[in-house]
Amino acid sequence: MRTETWPEMALLAGRLLIAVLFVGGAVQKILSPADAQALLVMQGLSVALIWPALIFNMITGLMLALGLWVRPVALVLAAYCGATSFFHLIPDDPWQMSIFVKNWSIAGGCLALAVAGSGRWALRPDPPIARWGH
Repeated sequence: MRTETWPEMALLAGRLLIAVLFVGGAVQKILSPADAQALLVMQGLSVALIWPALIFNMITGLMLALGLWVRPVALVLAAYCGATSFFHLIPDDPWQMSIFVKNWSIAGGCLALAVAGSGRWALRPDPPIARWGH
């Protein structure tokens, strides 16, 4: 394997792993909406919010997987993970606390992806970061 191929493969693998998490979250909301709806109710929010969250998860996950506008999508997902982490801030529930921490870890991965960009293997490769603002 050529040395310049390894970083591209790692970037693609990382991008796909993060994408699977969001697409999987959307599928989970389709197949078993009750858990997500319960978290919404605990926060005093409408259970109807599950549908925009599901659509958002599916679209952004697919955009990452396909390599479409990866930098801005990753930045939005980092903010989304930070915001939604507070749904899981339930100190008496170790499972929910692990999800709280996981969301912040995913936000960190999304920030790293926003800096790295899509890589070469993308439907719409991001321009190098040095070209931003020119």
